[in-house]
Amino acid sequence: MAKMEVKSSLLDNMIGVGDMVLLEPLNEETFIGNLKKRFDHNEIYTYIGSVVISVNPYRSLPIYSPEKVEDYRNRNFYELSPHIFALSDEAYRSLRDQDKDQCILITGESGAGKTEASKLVMSYVAAVCGKGAEVNEVKEQLLQSNPVLEAFGNAKTVRNDNSSRFGKYMDIEFDFKGDPLGGVISNYLLEKSRVVKQPRGERNFHVFYQLLSGASEELLQKLKLERDFSRYNYLSLDSAKVNGVDDAANFRTVRNAMQIVGFMDHETESVLEVVAAVLKLGNIEFKPESRVNGLDESKIKDKNELKEICELTSIDQLVLERAFSFRTVEAKQEKVSTTLNVAQAYYARDALAKNLYSRLFSWLVNRINESIKAQTKVRKKVMGVLDIYGFEIFEENSFEQFIINYCNEKLQQIFIELTLKEEQEEYIREDIEWTHIDYFNNAIICDLIENNTNGILAMLDEECLRPGTVTDETFLEKLNQVCATHQHFESRMSKCSRFLNDTTLPHSCFRIQHYAGKVLYQVEGFVDKNNDLLYRDLSQAMWKAGHALIKSLFPEGNPAKVNLKRPPTAGSQFKASVATLMKNLQTKNPNYIRCIKPNDKKAAHIFNESLVCHQIRYLGLLENVRVRRAGYAFRQAYEPCLERYKMLCKQTWPHWKGPARSGVEVLFNELEIPMEEYSFGRSKIFIRNPRTLFQLEDIRKQRLEDLATLIQKIYRGWKCRTHFLLMKKSQVVIAAWCRRYAQQKRYQKIKSSALVIQSYIRGWKARKLLRELKHQKRCKEAATTIAAYWHGTQVRREYRKFFRANAGKKIYEFTLQRIVQKYFLEMKNKMPSLSPIDKNWPPRPYLFLDATHKELKRIFHLWRCKKYRDQFTDQQKLIYEEKLEASELFKDKKALYPSSVGQPFQGAYLEINKNPKYKKLKDAIEEKIIIAEVVNKINRANGKSTSRIFLLTNNNLLLADQKSGQIKSEVPLVDVTKVSMSSQNDGFFAVHLKEGSEAASKGDFLFSSDHLIEMATKLYRTTLSQTNQKLNIEISDEFLVQFRQDKVCVKFIQGAQKNGSVPTCKRKNNRLLEVAVP
Repeated sequence: MAKMEVKSSLLDNMIGVGDMVLLEPLNEETFIGNLKKRFDHNEIYTYIGSVVISVNPYRSLPIYSPEKVEDYRNRNFYELSPHIFALSDEAYRSLRDQDKDQCILITGESGAGKTEASKLVMSYVAAVCGKGAEVNEVKEQLLQSNPVLEAFGNAKTVRNDNSSRFGKYMDIEFDFKGDPLGGVISNYLLEKSRVVKQPRGERNFHVFYQLLSGASEELLQKLKLERDFSRYNYLSLDSAKVNGVDDAANFRTVRNAMQIVGFMDHETESVLEVVAAVLKLGNIEFKPESRVNGLDESKIKDKNELKEICELTSIDQLVLERAFSFRTVEAKQEKVSTTLNVAQAYYARDALAKNLYSRLFSWLVNRINESIKAQTKVRKKVMGVLDIYGFEIFEENSFEQFIINYCNEKLQQIFIELTLKEEQEEYIREDIEWTHIDYFNNAIICDLIENNTNGILAMLDEECLRPGTVTDETFLEKLNQVCATHQHFESRMSKCSRFLNDTTLPHSCFRIQHYAGKVLYQVEGFVDKNNDLLYRDLSQAMWKAGHALIKSLFPEGNPAKVNLKRPPTAGSQFKASVATLMKNLQTKNPNYIRCIKPNDKKAAHIFNESLVCHQIRYLGLLENVRVRRAGYAFRQAYEPCLERYKMLCKQTWPHWKGPARSGVEVLFNELEIPMEEYSFGRSKIFIRNPRTLFQLEDIRKQRLEDLATLIQKIYRGWKCRTHFLLMKKSQVVIAAWCRRYAQQKRYQKIKSSALVIQSYIRGWKARKLLRELKHQKRCKEAATTIAAYWHGTQVRREYRKFFRANAGKKIYEFTLQRIVQKYFLEMKNKMPSLSPIDKNWPPRPYLFLDATHKELKRIFHLWRCKKYRDQFTDQQKLIYEEKLEASELFKDKKALYPSSVGQPFQGAYLEINKNPKYKKLKDAIEEKIIIAEVVNKINRANGKSTSRIFLLTNNNLLLADQKSGQIKSEVPLVDVTKVSMSSQNDGFFAVHLKEGSEAASKGDFLFSSDHLIEMATKLYRTTLSQTNQKLNIEISDEFLVQFRQDKVCVKFIQGAQKNGSVPTCKRKNNRLLEVAVP
């Protein structure tokens, strides 16, 4: 941890001087040079003690990341390089841990980066404080208040694209844990004159351009606006578009921010309506008109704009038109109404626009305060952030610059007082003798401006209230009378003779010598701007508006509350606001950020020394350094001081075991530093002159070099020794490996030689054994051969008589046996597949085996058929039995049969059990249905067909109506004697009934069906199973059918049909029915 502190000290790796208090020599040239050197190296922050100087880089730098926030979190102010985060952290920790209210004062001219600095402070505090849903909501509301205020209070100027045209002071309230509870915002001196007129190259407030660029067409139409900037007189056209600024996107951001802060939809809508009304006020133009009494009055040229304004604000058009043309003055019981000329009408219009926008801005601030204020009433800690104009010195300086510079005089006064107070408190706390510090006290300048009797503001108010003719010249005359002898007031018309011939001082001007330099003020406009008059007629017209927001902005317009007392002037109001601000700041611990603009081009990497010098002067930075250095220039706690410089003394290096103060005393005595150059406080060492500190740094730098050399020497010695020992160890290892390798090679050579010798010996032994074995084998084979020949001779002698009688028969039987054996072995390998329909069979090898070959083929076929049948289920067996029965009945007899072989016999073609249509038929039949099919029943009279349901059960044959399901005929199977059909490819068949039976009363049946083969087969099998008698199946192209008492011949002929391939039936005469088959 100690090493880290030394490494990250403010004095380490320093570019230039990080703290201007340590700058030697101290003058304006070295001050600017130090800032420039640091700026060129992207070091934009520099300290003056606890004051931070911030130089605007005009570009993004990677120094605000979350990692940087963590680096500066809970660190000593001087521990790291200068940064705005260091000041923010110091202020936040003092507030949280020491219960001290804080304020951060950010000053600088337009474009110096004040607004960005305030955002960085707030973002850092938001990042390091507590977490949680409520805390995060408060932080988000505080941060999102910035875009809203920037849109309505910032504008593009020649110096800055996002210049704050108002002063802002925000009090952020925290609880005892340091978590934000809410905030309160105060605004000062909005530049409302910008609403009606902007200098060349500048824009009006952002919100006007954002509204016209980002609003939807529907919203613009509702607000009665057009997107074209050139349509509005209050908008300057030469700078309407700003490079790098997306007004449409910013408008969406502002609306989202308003929603987050807590604005209701109707409130946002009301605000935009007021903005639109202000914008359209600038388009009202007047024309002169003479009256009979010779007085001039004004009339509105085009009343369309006035009409649209009145529709937006719900004001009676006649009331507003009169307010622009007349002015009513009340004095006690009298009312005097006078007409307004064109100039006065334009003044009234612009005054209304300025007041309307200014009051809207104040309402916005109050509305934001309502949303972000702390909801709890417990005691709160407060951190204030002041973002206000810096000192302004322009070519033409008017009332606004006078008021701003007065505020800066007050801030400088409180800065000097609080800085000296802080110094004195630290000296007392550390038990250091306090010496008086000489400095320039600007109280005399503040008194010149704010004195209640003869101050400039008091005389301006007095002049405004004086009856009679009041002009800027009369005000200047009064100043010349009262302030002529003041040493900081200069005027050519004063009685002081030294200014009579000063050509740099015009007659209509006065000059004040501020703490930051002399400023020349043009007196023109002082009286009007201080009066800030809005005619009562316009106030009353606004109060009569039906628009709730506008009505609330003008409470003085209420006739019931007419106040004849003159309203306070702008100067007195600002003076009271400044006094309240100063009182507020004096109760808090101050922290200062001084912002500097490096160039007027808003470009990166450009450092204009004359411009920076001008800002350094009017910010009083050199004066700040002199005040800080009046006593002791540098102070540091004993622990970090000892840790940083302990290597300079042998007694404290490397470790000091006593108290840190004792170590520092030993260290400074050893270094022989003069006693008058330092003092010992309770917890800190105080060094009077920066040269002493730099002398310590030089000695430390030299000592560090010596220590580095020593460390290098020791390290190199250690490295060489380590290398030598490693080389020595390596040499031993290498030698061992070499000896091992040599022995391994020798062993391998000996082993190889032994193996060769062994192989030769084994080879010789093997060859010798082989010769002996071959000899033994030959001897054994010779004896075996001799014995065989001898035994053969003996056998032949013994059986010679038998061989002569049966030799041929034996040879024949043996040969035949061998042939049959060979036949069967070959057949084993040539067997066909087990498929019953496979007709392949190996060819016969010998003629005498023909019968055997055929029988074997038959047996194999029967065997594989049996194997195939064994795989069938009972249902499959039944199907194949029916198919087999059909084959025996119809094969080669009926031409229709081959087409039925591949069709499975389903039987129940009609789903009687499932179809609700046949529920009645199903209920009437109790037996199992074997076949259910729709057939065509041939009419006996004309040969035409009728659809019938053909049902076959175990005992009966039934015919039913297809539509109704009603049973028409029921024939017992015992009454069926014969079935007749043709041999051709048709589906006609006749069912012959037993003569004399009840079913045969109407005669036989003649049907036509698509499943003839299946129906005839099932009928045949069912009749056989029930009656044990085979049903006669007659297949003939001509047969007789009994129709009632007559016998009709049914004859089948071949012939082409009109209807394609469907057979037709036609009755030729009473005895002949002819069926034409295609």
